[in-house]
Formats: sequence, C-alpha cells, structure tokens
Amino acid sequence: MANPLRDLFFGGMGPRRDLVAAMAPRRTFDDVILPQGTVRALNYALTQIRKHDLIFNHWGLAERHATGLGLAFNFAGPPGTGKTICAEAIAHALRKKLLVVRYAEMESMWAGETGKNVATVFRSAAEQDAVLFFDEADAIAGRRFTSVSRGYEREANTVVNVLLKELEEFPGVVIFATNLAANFDPAFERRIRTHILFEMPGPDEREQIWRVQLHARKTPLAEDVNFRALAEEFDASGGDIKNAVLKAAQIATTEPGPDAEKKIHQRHFAEGIRDVVAAKRVMEQSLFGAEADPYGAAGPVGQLVTRQESLEDNLSTFAQRLMEVEDQAASLPEVFERMATTQADTDQRLAEALETMATERAAAGAGWRRQARTTLYVALGALAVAIGAVATALLQ
Repeated sequence: MANPLRDLFFGGMGPRRDLVAAMAPRRTFDDVILPQGTVRALNYALTQIRKHDLIFNHWGLAERHATGLGLAFNFAGPPGTGKTICAEAIAHALRKKLLVVRYAEMESMWAGETGKNVATVFRSAAEQDAVLFFDEADAIAGRRFTSVSRGYEREANTVVNVLLKELEEFPGVVIFATNLAANFDPAFERRIRTHILFEMPGPDEREQIWRVQLHARKTPLAEDVNFRALAEEFDASGGDIKNAVLKAAQIATTEPGPDAEKKIHQRHFAEGIRDVVAAKRVMEQSLFGAEADPYGAAGPVGQLVTRQESLEDNLSTFAQRLMEVEDQAASLPEVFERMATTQADTDQRLAEALETMATERAAAGAGWRRQARTTLYVALGALAVAIGAVATALLQ
C-alpha cells in the first residue's frame, strides 16, 4: 500500500517484497558426507516430521495442545559442515519447496517493519506448505537486550518476540542453521524441537569428501595424489575441502606446458588447503579484540561502532516520529470535518445574534420616536402659552 509521507521524503522507498528465495530442492542426503552421529540425528528428525500426523491427529494431541504443533530444528555447527545442504535434503525428502529467508530484504530501517516482515515470511510458508529455512539464524534470533536504551535495541527485542510467537503458531517445518548457537536467545531452546550438532568430519569422512569433489572420469589426477594423507594431515570441513579442490585446480592450470598434459598433483591439493586455512585465520582475527586493537574504543574502529550505534538510534527515533506524523496526518480529515461543523454552528449562532440585535434596535427606534413627538408637543404647548402671555401684556 502506498505511503504518501514516506514517498515524499524518500521517493517511494519502502519495505521490499522478496523476503524469501523459493527453490525446488535438488540435493539429497546422498550429496553430503556426515559423521554417523549427525546422520542418526537427521534420520530421527525426518521420522518426527513424517509421524507428525499420527501423533497430533490420530493420537489426539492436537486437541490438547493449541500451539507448538509445528516442527522447528536447529542445525548448529562450524561453517562448511553441511547444514545448508541438509536443509535442502530434508525439503527434497518431504517433496516440499524450500523458502530461504533473505535477511537483506527482511531488515527494515522503519520501526516495526522487520517484525511485520517476519510474520509475512511465516504466513507465506504456511500458505505454500513449504519448509522455511533461516540460514545464519543468529542474525535474527540473537539474545534480547535486558537493558534497552537505544532504538535499535528495542527493535531487535521486538523482532525476537515476533519470531518466538510465530514459531509457537506455525504448523509446518522450520529449520535454523547457525555456527553461533551460543548467541541464540534462551527462549528458542524450548520452542525448537530438536537441536542437531554438525560436527567437523573425521579422517574417514574427510577422505570421502576429497574424492566426491572431483569428476571420476574427467578430472586429471596425477599418480602421487593421496586423499587419505590429505584427510589425516588437514582437519578441514567439507566446505573448506571444496574450496581447496577448486583452488588446487586453478593452481594446476598455471603450470607450464600444454593444457592437455596438465594434471592435479598432491602438492596442488596441499597448497590449496593451506591457502584456505590461512584465509580462515585472517578472517577469524577480530578487529575488536584486545590483542588486535588495544585502543579500539578510542581508535577508528571504536569510533565507527559508536557512530553507527548513534546513527541507528537516530534513524529509529526519526522513523518513530515520522510514524507519529503519519498518524496525525491520517486524522486530519476528521479534524477538518470537526472544524467545518464548528464553523457552521458558529455561523448559525452569529446570524441568530444579528437578527436579535436588529429586532431590538428596531424596537428601540420606535420607542425613541414616540418619546420625541411627545416632547415636541409639550414644547409647542409651552411656547403657545408664552406667546399668549406676551400678547396679553402688550394689550394692557
């Protein structure tokens, strides 16, 4: 719905509509290699989903429990351990569409809009009977602020409250994925039916992951390639191994000689995985840590954080005031109607008062004329008496 005040200030910019990316799942559990403990937990999760109708409808538990009928799962573990693939695999096993939440579209600068977007996402999943997937869910399900002093803190708490409410009422399947489960608000522990830990793969799983990243017939491998040695030497996730394989292929193409004679050697795989591990170490260094920035609070990073928080607070305050102005603007027609009614009443009363004054003035004028005539007659009579007296005196 159009919003005239927002259009006036921001050229029609408002909350965006593509809150989810809908996809028809293609990958299955055959496309991911996991530790046996994770596999058992996923099989148990699928059993819960498939027996949902038996438990709640045939066994009557839906008649005893009005909320919490949906199934929410939390996939927790380090990056690259297969959480996203498994979410897609579950949707594939259920023959349902997968709706992936898009946080860039979900978040809004307008106070209260993000919570509305969360509700819209759940409603869309229910209407489409789709599996709803929150990747990196700690971005939206983080711990609520206990002491609220800024606008963005109030907004974050509101979003978490809305998310918790929607989870209670949603009848379908929701999957959260995070590598920062400790940042979840504690209230999610009760509302999420099953928490599944995605552990780092062991040597056996890593060896299989190295192998499945390559094409069995087309990828040219040198005779010195030893995937078991790579699996034992490098404690890497499936995502890291995938990146290492691609990097190794790129390195191999830079070797001298004709392309038809080039092959991927063991040293290429080793160099690729070392580059990936080194890049992760760079990314894991915190700019906010005491070791990296002992004067962070006073330095550029700390100042940037302070300014960002101040800007977010100001934006939230501005948005709240703008909404108040919109509410006031919405009530203007009623105010104008009241003013018109009051003006009409005032005009009627003024007309009545003028009519009364005219009547009184007319009545007052008639009485004054009668009094003037009487006075004139008396004066004329006195004058006649005086003239008669003068005439008598002259005759004598």
